[in-house]
Amino acid sequence: MTPIDLQQTSPEEAEFKASTLIESLPWLKQYRDEIVVVKYGGNAMISEELQEAFAEDIAYLRYVGIKPVVVHGGGPQISNMLDRLAIPSEFKGGYRVTSTEAISVVRMVLTGQINPQLVAKINSHGPFAVGVSGEDAALFGGRRRGVMIDGVEESLGRVGNVETVDPTPVLDHLRADRIPVVAGVAPDLDHPGHTLNINADAAASALAQALGAKKLVILTDVPGLYADWPNRDSLVSHLTAAELTKLMPKLESGMIPKMQACLDAVTNGVQKASIIDGRVPHSVLVELFTSNGIGTEVSAS
Repeated sequence: MTPIDLQQTSPEEAEFKASTLIESLPWLKQYRDEIVVVKYGGNAMISEELQEAFAEDIAYLRYVGIKPVVVHGGGPQISNMLDRLAIPSEFKGGYRVTSTEAISVVRMVLTGQINPQLVAKINSHGPFAVGVSGEDAALFGGRRRGVMIDGVEESLGRVGNVETVDPTPVLDHLRADRIPVVAGVAPDLDHPGHTLNINADAAASALAQALGAKKLVILTDVPGLYADWPNRDSLVSHLTAAELTKLMPKLESGMIPKMQACLDAVTNGVQKASIIDGRVPHSVLVELFTSNGIGTEVSAS
């Protein structure tokens, strides 16, 4: 992030930049020393420019005294690798069906490719980020799950829910002023030695709850939640947990895991949860440090 050079700007430009910075003051006071969990995924992971902007946002949070925790998925990269290896890729109810053959690819892409790349980008702004897998030190424990489609439960293969969370390894990193970057996989509690693919939205929500986070932010590839999709004028900027519960049966399948993650978070101690458009550069900063924010925010009441 380029520093502001006041000598190279007009008085009007300097005043505008100062007013922009001072607008963040109430939010800096609100979030300082608090944990904010950010789920990173979707199109924001593909564009080099957006990757850099996201890394800048996370480093900025750390420098102003907030404690960011990143949980990432890797859907597009996993799909690309499965295609390259001619392994069938299928989705049911918004969740990826993960075969025994596919789980090794999922694990490789998440922990061996995306995680170290993201850690490196954040660390270009300071030596803070450290990679963590959901399998490390029993951070997550998972159990296999299916998905209900038209009243029938369909198998998802090696896909699981987060059943247990031990936040100790993440808290240890936070106490050392590090930024944990967590890959969304988990050991299978019922089949020792097996790995499960866990939805990164659900993983971020479960971790936010276990950490007592102030806020959960989920990056996605739409501007927010539409109450009446595809009506573009029905974008919802804020709703309560009760209002979201009523809307859930009407949502598109791809939006259900994200909104369920928000709902679970705010009904289990996280103050607020938001889904924001990861295609907008610096959307995390806009959401946290401006009065209007961006996307859709969910609160308990």
